[in-house]
Amino acid sequence: MPTDTAPSPPRLRIAVLGAGSIGCHLGGTLAAVADVTLIGRPAAMDEIGRLGLTLTGPAEARREIRDLTLATDAAAAAGADWVLVTVKSDDTPAAARDVAGHLTPGTVVASFQNGLHNPRVLRAGLPGRRVLAGMVPYNVVRTGPAAFHQGSGGQVMLDAGGPAAGGGSDGDALAAAAAAAGLRLALRRDMAAVQAAKLLMNLNNAVNALSGLPLREQLGGRDYRACLARCQREALAAFRAAGLRPARPGPVPPGWTPAVLGLPDALFRRLAGASLRIDGQARSSMWEDLQRGRTTEIGSLQGEIVTLAGESGLAAPANARLVELVREAERAAPGTARRWSGPDLLAELAGAAG
Repeated sequence: MPTDTAPSPPRLRIAVLGAGSIGCHLGGTLAAVADVTLIGRPAAMDEIGRLGLTLTGPAEARREIRDLTLATDAAAAAGADWVLVTVKSDDTPAAARDVAGHLTPGTVVASFQNGLHNPRVLRAGLPGRRVLAGMVPYNVVRTGPAAFHQGSGGQVMLDAGGPAAGGGSDGDALAAAAAAAGLRLALRRDMAAVQAAKLLMNLNNAVNALSGLPLREQLGGRDYRACLARCQREALAAFRAAGLRPARPGPVPPGWTPAVLGLPDALFRRLAGASLRIDGQARSSMWEDLQRGRTTEIGSLQGEIVTLAGESGLAAPANARLVELVREAERAAPGTARRWSGPDLLAELAGAAG
């Protein structure tokens, strides 16, 4: 008997290029509704192949995912409808070169990376391809072999893009898959402003990494917050000079955030309660990089502010000093870098300002 039920759309084929913490979280979540290929380091892919991928998150949610294709070469992106790029910023040019010859004409590439310029770098390396900017607001850390934990909340954002061939916009298909998988994703048309707002938040990554503390404990310390406030003031000045206005990610306008960070602890907790809904395991990805002896993304965070400020004849001494301190920590043996107290780090940044 005929029915009016519309056929289900075909499952998207999604390749995640650079399947680290964020990439495994995005790919693992989307695997419920899409055919997902994770492309990452051999050791990491071997762990997932043996153990399956385990994702944990808010409210003790736990998911075990085995329905994944695993690869170590960008050639595995061939035939994908979407390629989600989650490599570190320094690896973006190489990622574009590696994947360029394997994309079909209709493939959409989405950058879910830190910093301001990765989408532009991908477009330069993938001429004629549709490249969209994305943003993941929450923290994900590796908690064990093939296990990743989301320690904070927020909504993933993606550039809506231009008109798609079948109607709608470029981002619609991924947004629909995300909704079906229970992943909060919003399409935006102001991603440059969103990325600037994310960069302001990510300036805490270096402070957290040097503190050695969980994020919630570190942000609970007024001296650590004062370090972040110094970095954000320099960033906001550089943004103004460049004509870049950050989006407003929450109830507090970006321009007010440094002042809020400087409030006494009790008042700060009261005003920033939603921002502190971070579980006890959450730490910055930069902390994890230092623990594992990997190069960090400090150049795309504090380094980005130093460069942007310099282009307008401004100085960013707090951000510049943090670049130096993180580079020193990178040179130390994994897990042996100095753990800075809040007062000591604040004094170091104040001294850099002269």
